[in-house]
Amino acid sequence: MDLTSKVALVTGAGSGIGRATALKLAERGVCVGLLSHTRDEIEDVAVEIAKAGGESVVLLADVSNAEEMEQAVKDLVGAAGRIDIVVANAGINGVWAAIDDLKPEEWDRTIAINLRGTYLTLHFTVPHLKREGGSIILVSSINGNRTFTTPGATAYSATKAGQVAMAQQLALELGKHNIRVNAVCPGEIETRINDNTSIRDREETEVPVEWPAGEIPITGGKPGHSNDVAEVIAFLASDASHHVTGTPVFVDGGQGLLR
Repeated sequence: MDLTSKVALVTGAGSGIGRATALKLAERGVCVGLLSHTRDEIEDVAVEIAKAGGESVVLLADVSNAEEMEQAVKDLVGAAGRIDIVVANAGINGVWAAIDDLKPEEWDRTIAINLRGTYLTLHFTVPHLKREGGSIILVSSINGNRTFTTPGATAYSATKAGQVAMAQQLALELGKHNIRVNAVCPGEIETRINDNTSIRDREETEVPVEWPAGEIPITGGKPGHSNDVAEVIAFLASDASHHVTGTPVFVDGGQGLLR
C-alpha cells in the first residue's frame, strides 16, 4: 500500500473522515490537497501533516460552487503537478423532516453539497486522472444503500444512493482510462457531521422498531472511528486494490445488517 509521490485531493478535509483520510494518506507519502470552505480547520490539518514530515496544499472552496472548485483543482495541479487520487468526502446531513414538511430550499441545499459537490469534484479532476490513471473514492453512507430507517432523511439518503450509482456508472465509463471508482459506506462514526443536521418533527417520520441490544455488533454497540474509514479509503487509493472498482464497501461494523 505504498503511496509515495502520489497526489490526492480530499474534500471536506478539515474534520471527521476527511481529516482522518488526509492524515492517513500523508502518512503514506501522499501530497494531499486539503479542500474545505473553512480555512482554520484545513490549516490546522496542514500544520499537523507538516510536523509529521508530510506535504499538503491548502485549498479553500465550496464544493457546490463550480468556479471555486475549478480554481481549487488548478491550484493543486499547479502546486503538485498532478492528481492521482480523489476522495469526494464533503457532505452534510442537512434537514431531516417529513417529505411534506421538507422545504424546497432545504432539499436543494442537501443535493447541492452532496451530489452537485461530488459531480463538480469529479468533473474538474477526472481530466487530470485520465493522463495516467488513478483512484476515486466517494464517501457515501449505509443510509440509502443498506438502511432506510433514519427518520426524515429522504434528501440525505437520495444523495448517498446517488453517489453509489455514480461510482458504479463511472467505474465502467472510466475503466478504459485506468481509473478505478469505488464508494465507502460508513455506518455510525464519531464525527461532527451532526453539526450540519437539523431534525424536525421526528415523530412524523419515525417507524418504531426495537433494535437488538447494541446496534453495532462488532463493537458492542459503540460507534466506529473516522480512522476506521480512512484505512479503507487508503486501501482503495492504493495499488493493493488494483482489481477493485465499482464497489460499495460498507464500513459499519455490521450495523446495517440489523436494520
